[in-house]
Amino acid sequence: MTEKRDEIQPAHRLAAHVEVPRLDNGLYLVATPIGTARDITLRALDVLNGADVLAAEDTRVLRQLLDIHGIPLRGRRIAPYHDHNGERARPGLMAALAEGASIAYASDAGTPLVADPGYRLAREVAEAGYRVHAVPGPSAPLAALSLSGLPSDRFLFLGFPPSTKGARMTWLRHWMAVDATLILFESPRRVNQTLKEMCEVDPNRPTVVARELTKKFEEVIRGSAADLAADPRMAALKGEVVMLLDRPTAVQADDDVVRTALQARLGAMTVKDAAREVAGELGMARRDVYQIALGMAEDRN
Repeated sequence: MTEKRDEIQPAHRLAAHVEVPRLDNGLYLVATPIGTARDITLRALDVLNGADVLAAEDTRVLRQLLDIHGIPLRGRRIAPYHDHNGERARPGLMAALAEGASIAYASDAGTPLVADPGYRLAREVAEAGYRVHAVPGPSAPLAALSLSGLPSDRFLFLGFPPSTKGARMTWLRHWMAVDATLILFESPRRVNQTLKEMCEVDPNRPTVVARELTKKFEEVIRGSAADLAADPRMAALKGEVVMLLDRPTAVQADDDVVRTALQARLGAMTVKDAAREVAGELGMARRDVYQIALGMAEDRN
């Protein structure tokens, strides 16, 4: 006789509450939702409720989050702390720490210090001997990595690429040679151009474009760099975008391929720079490419 399986219980409301803990003196880096407001931890709500001082990259965003979750200000003001006022704002926050206060800092969305100005505050707090606490939670780079289908055992977060084409091309050639899954942020207006420039380095590189993560219009588009560059959706993207690139695959290049790649560069750059760039593009050892480049340079002379 087989044992009857437990029936799945219907969904029902869970009881939960937000506490007002007595927080130790120090800086609390609070991760906040990147889209869906309910993607916040109970500990994060406790810290936001119990901190003596609240600081935020955008005070309006944090105030809205507090309203959604029913966290009262109780007379506390939210101190703005961002790229443009950091130098002016830090002394006041440091003075609060000196008086024994607990400070909760939240960036616009996600985990503080990941591509936002909070790291200078954390560094100064730590150097002054105060405790820095991490309150972990949502992170756009990690959310994108987890759903990308790309290898996650070794990855590198690169932030935003340079905005000018020449600098971006150099940046792409350098980082696309790294043996790791690459994660970068990009403006939706520049994704199409960045994909086209990636094709100049490696058009077959498996690539993922993820936008509006955890939001209503979340979209994840996968394919080679060439596939995505030709995809009409790339020219009309909206919202916040995370791009991910697979690590380079080993390339078997004969001398003719190497010489052709070097020929296009030797007239415009040094032998060393040409060898480095071609080695990165073809996934070859730099010393091997350098020897071929030296021979070509000697033949020219």
